[in-house]
Amino acid sequence: MAQTTPNHTQTVSGWAAHDSSGVITPYTFKRRENGINDVTIDILYCGMCHTDIHHVKNEWGITMYPVVPGYTCKSTYGSPHLTAQFLHSLLPLKMHEITGLITKVGSNVTKFKIGDKVGVGCLAASCLECEFCKDSQENYCDQIQFTYNGIFWDGSITYGGYSKMLVADQRYVVFVPENLPMDAAAPLLCAGITVYCPMKDHNLFESQKKNIGVVGLGGLGHVAVKFGKAFGHHVTVISTSPSKEKEARERLGADDFIVSTDAGQMQSRKRTLDFILDTVSAHHSLGPTLELLKVNGTLVIVGAPDKPIALPSFPLIFGKRAVKGSMTGSMKETQEMMDLCGKHNIICDIETVTPNEINDALDRLKKNDIKYRFVIDIAGKSSNL
Repeated sequence: MAQTTPNHTQTVSGWAAHDSSGVITPYTFKRRENGINDVTIDILYCGMCHTDIHHVKNEWGITMYPVVPGYTCKSTYGSPHLTAQFLHSLLPLKMHEITGLITKVGSNVTKFKIGDKVGVGCLAASCLECEFCKDSQENYCDQIQFTYNGIFWDGSITYGGYSKMLVADQRYVVFVPENLPMDAAAPLLCAGITVYCPMKDHNLFESQKKNIGVVGLGGLGHVAVKFGKAFGHHVTVISTSPSKEKEARERLGADDFIVSTDAGQMQSRKRTLDFILDTVSAHHSLGPTLELLKVNGTLVIVGAPDKPIALPSFPLIFGKRAVKGSMTGSMKETQEMMDLCGKHNIICDIETVTPNEINDALDRLKKNDIKYRFVIDIAGKSSNL
């Protein structure tokens, strides 16, 4: 259980799993009082992702019950006990997605005011002193802690967004643009920032038209397609599912679609793409995908398969190609991403559920029965805020 500390006196209603059955039930717990650097947020919406399933069922063996999901796990970067599955839990598919309104600000808070529309992603705390924190790259801090199932500065266990209220340090909060609906903006704090960073790193928000590929059409992939189209690129979706072609082209505006299991289609598109973003978390070989890149092209991995990915050398050597990885972004990058989405009216495609539908939604999420993100309507309010 969370440690009892003197300032954890606020009673909060939420929803939690109490054991490895993973069943979510109503739960009342304590949050800290609003500190001098904190803001208190009335939570309106919280996104759901596959990490929530792993945590509520303790599939990685690190869950501290009761667990209130709505973010990601505790980090122990630098620990000698890291496992492949635990690293999997830290990677970009596993972020958090809270949006709400500020109801209280601390005496040192100058960035926010009561009534502001804000979002909280995966980060709850970092050391503030390492080279990464000082360079606005706190997402790479060795001592980073996350919004749920993490350990906050005061030693308490963090509880996530499956609740009605959150207290957060102002340094880990971002503004939500006024024109974006709060429900469809929530998953941007996960899917949006995860695909934004590698696209930004490769100048896709500034360069002339490029041919880019997106492997996988899910929560991450559909946002990547929207980013690519918003900036005038030729976007190709690469998928194992022929049935997704219609939605890729008609719903999201993709320019081309490749069935990755069709050797003929893959062969006909060899050396046609400048950049590929691989969002798939299932085990797969990178070899065939690399052949789609032009000479000097780059493939960036943001999915996190449980098993090592096959990486044949010849497609790299004979195409002078590069393979990179990318995780979530810093707070500075997260705000940049939200502002860009506001400017170009980019939101996630979502299905909202009520708190009493959480368990059904988790079951459907496990079956990938969603286009493309579930969002919990915590407050039961309309999305036109």
